[in-house]
Amino acid sequence: MSFKSALARLVHPIEQVIDSLRPRAMPEKPVIEAYDGFAGPDALHLQGRVLSHVARSDVRSGQSKRENAWQMLRLFFTDEVQGVEVCAGDVCTLSDEEGYVRLSIPRRGLAPGWHDIDVTLPAYPHMRAALPVRVPGPDAPFGVISDIDDTVMQTGAYSLKRNLWTTFTGNAQTRHVFPDALALMQRAEEAGAPVFYVSSSPWNLFGFLREVFARAGLPRGPMFLRDLGISERQFITGTHGDHKGAAIDRILAAHPGLPFVLVGDTGQHDAEVYHAAHLRHPGRIVQVILREPGPGPSDEARAEIDAMRAAGLRVTTGQTFVGMTLPPARPGQERTSLS
Repeated sequence: MSFKSALARLVHPIEQVIDSLRPRAMPEKPVIEAYDGFAGPDALHLQGRVLSHVARSDVRSGQSKRENAWQMLRLFFTDEVQGVEVCAGDVCTLSDEEGYVRLSIPRRGLAPGWHDIDVTLPAYPHMRAALPVRVPGPDAPFGVISDIDDTVMQTGAYSLKRNLWTTFTGNAQTRHVFPDALALMQRAEEAGAPVFYVSSSPWNLFGFLREVFARAGLPRGPMFLRDLGISERQFITGTHGDHKGAAIDRILAAHPGLPFVLVGDTGQHDAEVYHAAHLRHPGRIVQVILREPGPGPSDEARAEIDAMRAAGLRVTTGQTFVGMTLPPARPGQERTSLS
């Protein structure tokens, strides 16, 4: 039995007891935690979460590891609110059992860039919120879908103990974004490519990750994180591969005809997930870039990389992204290289 499976069997009964004791009355003033949305040719896809409150912790320089751990733990003490109606214009939906809200509304010719879409809560007439959404430019040469852990940010995700230590002893000021990943993403943004981030991290870490990315100067992009749902057999709902594969499918479906570069690492099955995405979407994936953290690729990862290359897909790997190139920014333009 895996560590997460064992933890799920332990925590699931506790969560059921807590849920049974939690008052079911609607809070006086629920809040919407706004997540970055994305746009398709005809629709804007908005996402957020209805909570009784949003945990925020101001980070100060020189915090102790104990303070960091407590602040991180507080991000997981969420009180989700189910059944709240949220409307964007005349399109409405109800928050689900974990408080999540997803709305798809007509695009209505919005210009490229970031837009804030007003949403209302009919049961709370005086409450409004803004859900951000990014509309890519019509001349985008390609898109980038990037993993986070050990791809753009050092976490040690290939080792559970190392990952937990890094996650709970650091803060938004101390977390390390790889300079070569920053350069790669900035070069993609300069070329006009929209960037998306897909991770197995839970949505509870959205605000934290957004702060880390903003401090480092990473291009802002919609994130596709995971529901921290606890079932009898799983600590986090769904598997790593299922979540990432489904997120890639959603992004490609929303951007028909746009080729994509997939960026990840060899420590968490990204090679397998990206190979499967290439098989599901022939011609849509034009390049795979993989960092080799820790002990390097496993035999399984090497087999997946070899299979992608045998199929004619351009795959570049290495301990850093320095020297790796991206597709041309425009037809006829030479590839950009990181140096």
